[in-house]
Amino acid sequence: MSLRGTVLHSHGPGEQLKTDVVELTAGPGETLVEMRLAAVTSQDRSTLAGKQPAVPFVPGSEGAGVVVSSDSFEAGTAVVVRGAGVGVTRSGVWGRYAVVPDAAVHQVPASLEPGTALALLTPALTAHTAVRRVAAVGLGETVVVTGVTGLLGRMCAVIARSAGAARVIGLVSEHDLVDSTTGLVDQLVRVDGLGQVGRELSWCDAAIDTMGGPVAGGVLGHITPGGRIAVLGYKAGEFTTIDLHQLIGRDLRVLPVNLQRTVLAADAVGQALADIASVPWRADYEVLPADRAGEILERQAGRVLLDLTTLG
Repeated sequence: MSLRGTVLHSHGPGEQLKTDVVELTAGPGETLVEMRLAAVTSQDRSTLAGKQPAVPFVPGSEGAGVVVSSDSFEAGTAVVVRGAGVGVTRSGVWGRYAVVPDAAVHQVPASLEPGTALALLTPALTAHTAVRRVAAVGLGETVVVTGVTGLLGRMCAVIARSAGAARVIGLVSEHDLVDSTTGLVDQLVRVDGLGQVGRELSWCDAAIDTMGGPVAGGVLGHITPGGRIAVLGYKAGEFTTIDLHQLIGRDLRVLPVNLQRTVLAADAVGQALADIASVPWRADYEVLPADRAGEILERQAGRVLLDLTTLG
């Protein structure tokens, strides 16, 4: 099948990307996807900078589209494509169509708009890893989430509930607006200007800390024996004080969340999207035509998606 895609012809500066004709053939265990949108990820930037792979090559490690044909998915299913080497060790999704392994195809829940799902995929995977894999939140547990008014904090709260937590407590700074947390937590506890945690914080089985600094140390004092804290942020400070008597005496665990060293489970993308689909989300992103990919690559901030339907 001859279809048009965005092909990387050379690494480094210059005319490295252009729309060209590529041959696509779906084999056993592969899905043909009509691509609609694609993200521009750090992995894509590395590929285009020449760190990998050999050229010519179709870039793009994350995208959203609709299944055309597959042995594993019904035609017309809205999906996100990520993983299984797509855009890294095999051709990616920056084309009008893409042939990808079934393992890289993840159904988008009906309550999530595909563009929103794609734009929120990175924080959703971070929250999913912190809550389900690192902290291993289980049925009936009480979980504290620090910085719960932020996007990542809210996702952690939602996923903790999805993982079976019976009670979710959110920690917020004394000046934070808390409207965004309505319905996500059972209790809100304020943290003062010095990051000190109020005594009204009850005992918990696990904590998901997106803030760091003195908040991390303060929360440790409210974790039950054998409990744990998963640390994935430090916007409140890079340093904290840990009471070693508490740490050792109550057998607590301090667990870092490092996505660069974490190999995601095969179902992580689908599970993360399913976890966050129970509440409405607003994602801030811009959509630009695929032929402006070079312009997007020059940006260092902001979430931008490529409109692959403009490839014709």
